Amino acid sequence: MPTLDLDPAELGAGLTLAQILVRAGLARSGKDARRLITEGGVRLDDAPVSDPGLTLTAEQLAPGVKLSAGRKRHALVRCG
Repeated sequence: MPTLDLDPAELGAGLTLAQILVRAGLARSGKDARRLITEGGVRLDDAPVSDPGLTLTAEQLAPGVKLSAGRKRHALVRCG
């Protein structure tokens, strides 16, 4: 599974889920990421996400979360 390691300093107040999808390579653009989220195609640790403005912080990403776009595209996102 591809892994995206984010620096805690760049997270600051947090990154939106759409930005993380693009950086992980699971979406081509922010618009594509927001469309995926609103259509129910994104899961965070196997739980469906429907809010394109969801902001994730360093504390939430520290243990590592599984991010899925559709059924076959996955990435592990960690902070630290």
